[in-house]
Amino acid sequence: MNHQAINNNNNALLHVEHLSIRSHQQVLVQDLSFDLQPGKTLAIVGESGSGKSISSLALLGLLPDSLQVTGQARLNDTSLLQLNETQWRQIRGKKIAMIFQEPMTALNPLHKVEKQIGEMLRLNGLSKAQVRSTVIDLLNQVGIPQPEQKLGRYPHELSGGQRQRVMIAMALAQNPDILIADEPTTALDVTLQAQVLNLLKSLQLSRNMAMILISHDLNLVRRYSDDVIVMQLGQVKEQGNTAQIFANPQDDYTCHLLDQDFGQALMPNANLSSEKPMLHLEQITVRFPIKTGLLNKVTDHVVAVEPLDLNVMRGESVGIVGESGSGKTSLALALARLIKSDGKIVLNQNRLDHLNENQLRPLRPQFQMVFQDPFGSLNPRLTIEQIIGEGATRLIPNKTERRKAVEEVLQKVELPADFADRYPHQLSGGQRQRVALARALIMKPKLMILDEPTSALDRTTQRALVNLLRKLQQDEQISYVFISHDLAVVRALCQRVLVLRHGKVMELQATEDLFNAPQTDYTKALIEAAIG
Repeated sequence: MNHQAINNNNNALLHVEHLSIRSHQQVLVQDLSFDLQPGKTLAIVGESGSGKSISSLALLGLLPDSLQVTGQARLNDTSLLQLNETQWRQIRGKKIAMIFQEPMTALNPLHKVEKQIGEMLRLNGLSKAQVRSTVIDLLNQVGIPQPEQKLGRYPHELSGGQRQRVMIAMALAQNPDILIADEPTTALDVTLQAQVLNLLKSLQLSRNMAMILISHDLNLVRRYSDDVIVMQLGQVKEQGNTAQIFANPQDDYTCHLLDQDFGQALMPNANLSSEKPMLHLEQITVRFPIKTGLLNKVTDHVVAVEPLDLNVMRGESVGIVGESGSGKTSLALALARLIKSDGKIVLNQNRLDHLNENQLRPLRPQFQMVFQDPFGSLNPRLTIEQIIGEGATRLIPNKTERRKAVEEVLQKVELPADFADRYPHQLSGGQRQRVALARALIMKPKLMILDEPTSALDRTTQRALVNLLRKLQQDEQISYVFISHDLAVVRALCQRVLVLRHGKVMELQATEDLFNAPQTDYTKALIEAAIG
């Protein structure tokens, strides 16, 4: 086991020695030691619950009082773990800043971009004009086009990539010595991931800033870090130079993390070619109105999805890939009849696009949607039994039978039956995603529309979820429309792939044909960015 402290010398900007974090029940981080040099990037990797984020929060004094922290953490000559709240305020943002994982929850939905980035600058005594010009300068640095126009926008009016850049601008506002980036690219597509990390790298070079990169994406870690620490269940499994550890991992757990093999997608079922498609789309178009003026008149439309045709056979999985803003989710919402669209949608011989909500209701069990963020789509006040059983009250009116059905479907998604009595906050990200799947499966759907169901999960959990989806596809003959920016996951699950860009179909091919011989430069670039 390669277990020496990294770059151990006295010039370290940050020196951490024997850091341990305990709760009443368990040890959350055990004996973590490392040195961080100016201008260098240290990556901390591991699955959910490995102690990556919690060890960084300790360096910012953001852990609850109920946790016991021991060991040493020195920033230059300041001993961090001994500080009181007033002293911490001189460190947070100014010396050590953090980019949090989910910008939609970390940004205040009630405040505009200018106010959120400029808040600390105002507190530091800058005038209104100075704050505005500094914020515009920061937005320019993080690569947001036409920053003057973005100052007055709220977070929900920005794309995922733009929100992430606003978070980076906030973190950089006070010119910190160390930037902690906690999963800064989880919900972004591969091209945006590369853009955001290239941006962080160039800002780091220009400011000689040190960075701690917390990630479960090993491709990014290999490309962007100098040193790496591999953690499992709070313990350091291996640490050292990134290139050396990737080339020659010493620990079985590191080898397990580096195993990127998701298995093979099921072979297309040749017997289905004579059948009618489970889902038939003809000239599907999604347009959003642009309203202007005092009377909110519709003056124009934004086309989110240009007319497209697609057939999905019974038991087939079709992947839909493309960058943010390519129209993937708009198409999914149109298929689920959650937004309006033009064109023809036929599911299992039923024409859906002509039906109103009352006419759709009896057909809704046949097509179910699983959303990207299970924590946002599961009601925190309901038990897992109530969440999964809620939609099935008409199908299974008897309460005892419904409980039995919930337990059966939990076992189908490989969760214990007694999880029925838990609440969403008591589950991990992977477990919540399985509950979201179970909620859809209890309806016995013919088609499942999955919108980025694996994006926020670590590689091991992703692999388990892909294996589960493949098994369900085989056993239940469910058809999937699977939306993802993770091409490794798409390749392992889908028989065909549709590539979208700016709402236009770039190509539709059998999966292996697409990966081996992409027809467009755009698809080539997507595959290269993913494989790195």
